Amino acid sequence: MRKYPIIEIFTSINGEGTRAGELATFIRLKGCNLHCSYCDTRYACEEDASCTWMTIKEILAQVTTKNVTLTGGEPLLAEGIEELLEALRDYSVEIETNGSRSINLNLSYRPIFTLDYKLPSSGMEEFMNTDNYKYLQPCDVIKFVSGSTADLEKMWEITKTYDLVSKCHVYISPVFGAIEPADIVEFMKEHQMEGVRLQLQLHKFIWAPNKKGV
Repeated sequence: MRKYPIIEIFTSINGEGTRAGELATFIRLKGCNLHCSYCDTRYACEEDASCTWMTIKEILAQVTTKNVTLTGGEPLLAEGIEELLEALRDYSVEIETNGSRSINLNLSYRPIFTLDYKLPSSGMEEFMNTDNYKYLQPCDVIKFVSGSTADLEKMWEITKTYDLVSKCHVYISPVFGAIEPADIVEFMKEHQMEGVRLQLQLHKFIWAPNKKGV
């Protein structure tokens, strides 16, 4: 029987994206293929991270809301992820993915994807899979996390190059503590970034920025 490496399962509000402020059950899987400079979930990414190996039945028993968010680490790395996703088909599923893995999955339904583009300050931009952009749907999100003016400039370049605003929701967030949100707003005004939304991670204002399980 297949089991999945689960770091934690918890219910909270979505801190960002189109469902910000809505309740969701978060399923955090172990492991990531990237090592972003600003990562706030390193405890889920390392090979020796503590986890619980759970069956699909055990996972479903802890789902308490209609909205379900798969996150990590990088959830699309998990062996058998499509089987788990099929088991969740009766829920409203969102997958938070780091932008390096294909979102062209073999499923009987279409989950929502929140897809990162890792900007230069992350140190991981070279691993971005822009082939994913041909699979985007209007319900999906492209998320940029910016820590500098150079990041903002690259974000705007990528957004225009791939015409992302016409394909899906486009969000930009500050690296917490690295850049002022007001500076992002000024950049948005200067470049007339219509259709792009600034977002702040709600959970980092409600609770301590490094608090787990929220």
